[in-house]
Order: sequence, then structure tokens, then C-alpha cells
Amino acid sequence: MEREEVIPILRVADADVAAEWYSRIGFELQHVHRFEPHLPAFATIARNEITLFLSEHTGDARPDTLIYLRVHDLDSIAASLGSTIDDNPWGRECEATDPDRNRLRFGTPSWW
Repeated sequence: MEREEVIPILRVADADVAAEWYSRIGFELQHVHRFEPHLPAFATIARNEITLFLSEHTGDARPDTLIYLRVHDLDSIAASLGSTIDDNPWGRECEATDPDRNRLRFGTPSWW
């Protein structure tokens, strides 16, 4: 049986540029779809068990979205992004903003 999942859709101006930015933190481009070569792209990127959709389609999502990604390698992600890690009672976290103003909060819970 396939696992169920939630996949956030992030609005991007250029899926190739966005995928390159996300590659800094371990995401790999899986697939790009366009109905025609001149039409907007819809891309899938993945990092371990995390999948994100990147859409150039204006109606799919809005910039300035915040998503939370629970990760095991917070230190390397923060270093790759030049972000500071905050120690909180519930765990360690850092934040970053992608080139399209989508906000990402990465965290490792204290109970891991």
C-alpha cells in the first residue's frame, strides 16, 4: 500500500531557478511538466521523504507562504542557508526565505 502524504505547492517565478536554490539543501528535481513549451512549468522536487511542488501557475499558490519541514540534519541546512538556529523548548529551528519569498521553517523536535 502506498503511503499517504501532504505536498505543499509553492508559487515560483521560474521553476528552474527555484529548483537550483532548493538543491543547496538537498532537494533534487524529479519532474517538470508544461502543457506546451511556452506555458508555465509545474515541477516536483524531493529530499528524502519530503516532496514539494513548485508552480509557475499564478492560481496555484501565493508568495509568502510558510511551510514547516521537520528534518534530521538541521545543522547542515542552517549552514547551507546561512541561517541561525534557535533553541526552543520544543526543539531547534531555523528559517529561510527562498527567491520567491516563500518562507521555510526547518526544525528538529526535542523528543527526537
